[in-house]
Amino acid sequence: MDRMFSLDGRVAMVTGAGQGVGAVVAATLARQGAAVVVNDLFEDRARATAESIVADGGAAIAIAADVTDRAAVTAAVRTAESSLGPVDILVNNAGIPASGMNFVRFAESEPEDWRPFIDLNIYGVLLVTRLVVNGMLAREHGRIVTVVSDAGRVGEPYQTVYAASKAAAAGFSRSLAKEVGKHGVTANCLSLGSISNPAVAKDPERLARQLRYYPVRRLGTPADVASAVAWLASDEAGWVTGQTIPVNGGYSTS
Repeated sequence: MDRMFSLDGRVAMVTGAGQGVGAVVAATLARQGAAVVVNDLFEDRARATAESIVADGGAAIAIAADVTDRAAVTAAVRTAESSLGPVDILVNNAGIPASGMNFVRFAESEPEDWRPFIDLNIYGVLLVTRLVVNGMLAREHGRIVTVVSDAGRVGEPYQTVYAASKAAAAGFSRSLAKEVGKHGVTANCLSLGSISNPAVAKDPERLARQLRYYPVRRLGTPADVASAVAWLASDEAGWVTGQTIPVNGGYSTS
């Protein structure tokens, strides 16, 4: 992908960047000139993404950390700052993979099933943001982008707790934007529709069912998401804050 915006001199931290959307977001920000902190729960995945960025001529380091672990995230931010500099751009992307979603009716769910969604999609977002936002405020510049889901924006059956956690993250971002805007810091969300994956691509009937709700007759790609992140991370988006922007091919259930 060619350069769209200049992020020269900026340091970006992308959580959940060891694969999928996060890996492409990290690579895209690097191509715009940012030095990238590649975070993932698994060290080998984080390292693979960082090494790919460096091989492409970018700057990146890999830091494995569980975003719900305060001590681990604190150490990760310190390592990032000592290696690359203060974090200017935070992309809260870490999430539960589809294989861990456990689609069930809420009436049949158990409280212990809710905890991973609440921990990762709410607490993790709050924790990582809390550990970098003060530096952004002191420097009078920052970009916070949180990846949420259309499940939280429009509601989806059998995904009630997941939807609730993503809606909560969007509400947090809207409120945070009102606190930090006067200091040159923006906070926005990208609300994603279905992103293509090998399982869907190999199942024509499943793909056709999903595409009924998409005016743009294809599923999203990680590059679609990464382009939107690059814009929100740039100076060109400095007057955009408190928004939940759909990146979803026009998805609608109506």
